[in-house]
Amino acid sequence: MQTTELQKVASQVRRDILRQVHGCQSGHPGGSLGCTDLLVELYFNAMNLKSDAAGKVEFQMNGLNEDVFFLSNGHISPLLYSVLARRGYFPVAELATFRKLNTRLQGHPTPHEQLEGIRIASGSLGQGLSVAIGVAQAKKLNGDLSTVYCLMGDGEQNEGQVWEAAMYAPHHNVNNLIAFIDENGQQIDGPTEKVMNNLDLEAKYKAFGWQVLRVDGNDMAALTGIIQKAKSLFVNNKPVMVIMKTEMGAGVDFMMHSHKWHGVAPNDEQLALALGQLEETLGDY
Repeated sequence: MQTTELQKVASQVRRDILRQVHGCQSGHPGGSLGCTDLLVELYFNAMNLKSDAAGKVEFQMNGLNEDVFFLSNGHISPLLYSVLARRGYFPVAELATFRKLNTRLQGHPTPHEQLEGIRIASGSLGQGLSVAIGVAQAKKLNGDLSTVYCLMGDGEQNEGQVWEAAMYAPHHNVNNLIAFIDENGQQIDGPTEKVMNNLDLEAKYKAFGWQVLRVDGNDMAALTGIIQKAKSLFVNNKPVMVIMKTEMGAGVDFMMHSHKWHGVAPNDEQLALALGQLEETLGDY
């Protein structure tokens, strides 16, 4: 897809996020809105996905011979659900069941609901990178040349398991993995620099042996370019970490520049105001 087309998809996904969270008055809109551009770029452009002759996505749990993505910061599930539905994994109308009784769309993704596109339970922070590394190694053992992607939050870097995984991947030459950190500077209790300062993440990951890139995570064209560049670095036999600067609440002016909307649902008036800032491009569910 061209950048303008991807941006139109992203606008609809942002509408879906807001409507899901509003519909059950629960969820995490801030980080979901901030990371929208990345997931749209991945699923609608960068990733090689299994599909039938008509182009319809075919979900296979083992992900063999296709690119796979793992969402480590699972609380931004409204984003993942919207992107999966819009990409054709399951009916868009199912988004209306988000966080409701007997839904497959739990607050944090879980594979036991058998929701197409979900391969792991996530939301217990710190685990996604480890899973992604394991799958990347399995692909190499299987002779599968596909790429593994993983997204973490910057607040999630507080978790010790992240750093165990960070040591492991370069040591084992996991050169089919691109990980992203959503560097929005916010977490549930406030600014990351006050809660637990990450200091220089670029220097830390480089010291662990990663190849590190930086990108504006709310610039669709820049995301397209950085993924291409990251893949070109695989020849160096090391994984790639992309530190992605985003704005929590991107696309909705009153939700930006604060941790307030990390886990707060908009009321009716706020929803109307937010939707007024986002073009309906694919039709609301």
